[in-house]
Amino acid sequence: MIYWVSTATLCLVLTLSSVSYIFHTPTIIGVRELGFPDFFRVQLAILKIAAALVLIIPFVSGQFKEWAYAGAALFFLTAIIAHLAHKDPYIITGVNVVFILVLLTSNISYRHYYGL
Repeated sequence: MIYWVSTATLCLVLTLSSVSYIFHTPTIIGVRELGFPDFFRVQLAILKIAAALVLIIPFVSGQFKEWAYAGAALFFLTAIIAHLAHKDPYIITGVNVVFILVLLTSNISYRHYYGL
């Protein structure tokens, strides 16, 4: 139960973030203000959707899931660094730390659930 709840939450966050990178004008402007080019924003959106799919589909191999977890962790760590460098409110960093904790919960429970 812990695995599926944490994984579904993680995948929802990745998907909503991805959609906002493409369709939500304030997010698009915010990514530009952080200093990232548009191609990077689109690339992140595609990679986040790919990671969410890999994590939520049960029959995807464990090796792909581990890469998806690593990529998602990198997304959140990059967001923390970018927002701190931009001197954004600390609540944004706190939210990303919570997302990392959800990711860790999903990964640890995945390993336990599948006996890895």
